[in-house]
Amino acid sequence: MSESKRISNLYQSIYNGNPWLEVTLSHTLENVTAEQAYRKINPNLNTIWEIVNHLIQWRRNILQRMQGETIITPDHNYFVPVIDPSEAAWAQSLQTLAKTQEAWNAFFEDFNDEDLAKIYANNNHTYYEHIHGIIQHDVYHLGQIVILKKML
Repeated sequence: MSESKRISNLYQSIYNGNPWLEVTLSHTLENVTAEQAYRKINPNLNTIWEIVNHLIQWRRNILQRMQGETIITPDHNYFVPVIDPSEAAWAQSLQTLAKTQEAWNAFFEDFNDEDLAKIYANNNHTYYEHIHGIIQHDVYHLGQIVILKKML
Protein backbone atom coordinates (compact mmCIF):
# COMPACT_ATOMS: atom_id res chain seq x y z
CA MET A 1 0.00 0.00 0.00
CA SER A 2 1.30 3.45 -0.87
CA GLU A 3 2.07 6.02 1.81
CA SER A 4 -0.60 8.37 0.48
CA LYS A 5 -3.17 5.56 0.67
CA ARG A 6 -2.22 4.90 4.31
CA ILE A 7 -2.54 8.62 5.08
CA SER A 8 -5.88 8.76 3.25
CA ASN A 9 -7.17 5.82 5.28
CA LEU A 10 -6.08 7.51 8.49
CA TYR A 11 -7.81 10.76 7.55
CA GLN A 12 -10.98 8.95 6.53
CA SER A 13 -11.03 6.93 9.77
CA ILE A 14 -10.95 10.09 11.88
CA TYR A 15 -13.90 11.46 9.96
CA ASN A 16 -16.16 8.38 10.02
CA GLY A 17 -14.17 5.18 10.35
CA ASN A 18 -12.69 3.17 13.17
CA PRO A 19 -9.68 5.16 14.39
CA TRP A 20 -7.40 4.13 17.21
CA LEU A 21 -8.80 6.96 19.37
CA GLU A 22 -12.32 5.48 19.02
CA VAL A 23 -13.91 8.89 18.36
CA THR A 24 -14.89 10.31 14.95
CA LEU A 25 -16.04 13.69 13.77
CA SER A 26 -19.21 12.43 12.12
CA HIS A 27 -20.31 10.29 15.05
CA THR A 28 -19.54 13.02 17.59
CA LEU A 29 -21.56 15.56 15.63
CA GLU A 30 -24.46 13.38 14.48
CA ASN A 31 -26.89 14.15 17.34
CA VAL A 32 -25.82 17.72 18.03
CA THR A 33 -28.65 20.17 17.38
CA ALA A 34 -28.21 23.67 16.01
CA GLU A 35 -29.08 25.09 19.44
CA GLN A 36 -26.41 22.95 21.09
CA ALA A 37 -23.81 23.72 18.41
CA TYR A 38 -24.52 27.45 18.75
CA ARG A 39 -24.51 27.53 22.57
CA LYS A 40 -21.65 29.50 24.10
CA ILE A 41 -20.58 27.45 27.14
CA ASN A 42 -18.03 30.02 28.24
CA PRO A 43 -17.22 33.46 26.80
CA ASN A 44 -13.58 32.39 26.40
CA LEU A 45 -14.39 29.25 24.40
CA ASN A 46 -15.51 28.75 20.84
CA THR A 47 -18.82 27.04 20.17
CA ILE A 48 -19.07 23.63 18.54
CA TRP A 49 -20.40 25.34 15.43
CA GLU A 50 -17.53 27.83 15.31
CA ILE A 51 -15.09 24.94 15.59
CA VAL A 52 -16.82 23.01 12.80
CA ASN A 53 -16.68 26.07 10.52
CA HIS A 54 -13.01 26.55 11.48
CA LEU A 55 -12.31 22.92 10.53
CA ILE A 56 -14.04 23.39 7.18
CA GLN A 57 -11.97 26.43 6.30
CA TRP A 58 -8.65 24.90 7.37
CA ARG A 59 -9.40 21.70 5.46
CA ARG A 60 -10.02 23.85 2.38
CA ASN A 61 -6.92 25.97 3.05
CA ILE A 62 -4.55 22.99 3.24
CA LEU A 63 -6.16 21.24 0.28
CA GLN A 64 -5.68 24.38 -1.82
CA ARG A 65 -2.03 24.49 -0.75
CA MET A 66 -1.62 20.86 -1.83
CA GLN A 67 -3.07 21.84 -5.20
CA GLY A 68 -0.39 24.51 -5.66
CA GLU A 69 -2.24 27.62 -4.54
CA THR A 70 -0.67 30.25 -2.30
CA ILE A 71 -3.05 30.89 0.57
CA ILE A 72 -2.97 33.75 3.05
CA THR A 73 -4.59 32.79 6.34
CA PRO A 74 -6.85 35.59 7.64
CA ASP A 75 -6.13 37.25 10.97
CA HIS A 76 -9.26 35.69 12.50
CA ASN A 77 -7.80 32.22 11.74
CA TYR A 78 -11.22 31.11 10.48
CA PHE A 79 -12.92 31.60 13.84
CA VAL A 80 -15.95 33.74 13.05
CA PRO A 81 -19.31 34.06 14.81
CA VAL A 82 -22.23 32.10 13.41
CA ILE A 83 -24.80 34.53 11.98
CA ASP A 84 -27.69 32.16 11.24
CA PRO A 85 -28.31 29.73 14.14
CA SER A 86 -31.07 27.79 12.36
CA GLU A 87 -31.25 24.00 12.02
CA ALA A 88 -31.01 24.44 8.24
CA ALA A 89 -27.78 26.42 8.58
CA TRP A 90 -26.34 23.82 10.98
CA ALA A 91 -27.28 21.04 8.55
CA GLN A 92 -25.51 23.02 5.83
CA SER A 93 -22.34 23.29 7.93
CA LEU A 94 -22.36 19.54 8.55
CA GLN A 95 -22.94 18.90 4.86
CA THR A 96 -20.08 21.24 3.96
CA LEU A 97 -17.81 19.39 6.40
CA ALA A 98 -18.75 16.12 4.67
CA LYS A 99 -17.98 17.69 1.30
CA THR A 100 -14.51 18.67 2.50
CA GLN A 101 -13.95 15.03 3.38
CA GLU A 102 -15.08 13.99 -0.10
CA ALA A 103 -12.70 16.57 -1.59
CA TRP A 104 -9.79 15.16 0.42
CA ASN A 105 -10.73 11.61 -0.57
CA ALA A 106 -10.74 12.65 -4.23
CA PHE A 107 -7.40 14.42 -3.79
CA PHE A 108 -5.78 11.28 -2.41
CA GLU A 109 -7.04 9.15 -5.31
CA ASP A 110 -4.68 10.89 -7.71
CA PHE A 111 -1.92 11.88 -5.29
CA ASN A 112 1.58 10.71 -6.07
CA ASP A 113 3.76 9.68 -3.11
CA GLU A 114 6.73 11.57 -4.56
CA ASP A 115 4.77 14.79 -3.99
CA LEU A 116 4.90 14.26 -0.22
CA ALA A 117 8.42 15.75 -0.32
CA LYS A 118 7.31 18.92 -2.16
CA ILE A 119 7.81 22.16 -0.26
CA TYR A 120 5.09 24.77 0.19
CA ALA A 121 7.06 27.95 -0.41
CA ASN A 122 5.17 30.22 2.03
CA ASN A 123 6.32 28.28 5.11
CA ASN A 124 8.93 25.78 3.85
CA HIS A 125 6.97 22.79 5.19
CA THR A 126 6.57 19.69 3.07
CA TYR A 127 3.27 18.48 1.73
CA TYR A 128 3.73 15.50 4.06
CA GLU A 129 3.86 17.88 7.05
CA HIS A 130 0.81 19.79 5.83
CA ILE A 131 -1.25 16.64 5.33
CA HIS A 132 -0.34 15.22 8.72
CA GLY A 133 -0.84 18.67 10.19
CA ILE A 134 -4.46 18.86 9.00
CA ILE A 135 -5.11 15.40 10.44
CA GLN A 136 -3.62 16.51 13.78
CA HIS A 137 -5.66 19.72 13.57
CA ASP A 138 -8.89 17.75 13.09
CA VAL A 139 -8.07 15.50 16.04
CA TYR A 140 -7.18 18.45 18.28
CA HIS A 141 -10.50 20.17 17.57
CA LEU A 142 -12.41 16.89 17.75
CA GLY A 143 -11.22 16.66 21.35
CA GLN A 144 -12.54 20.15 22.01
CA ILE A 145 -15.90 19.25 20.49
CA VAL A 146 -16.12 16.11 22.64
CA ILE A 147 -15.49 18.17 25.78
CA LEU A 148 -17.95 20.91 24.78
CA LYS A 149 -20.59 18.31 24.00
CA LYS A 150 -20.17 16.83 27.49
CA MET A 151 -20.66 20.30 28.98
CA LEU A 152 -24.01 20.85 27.23
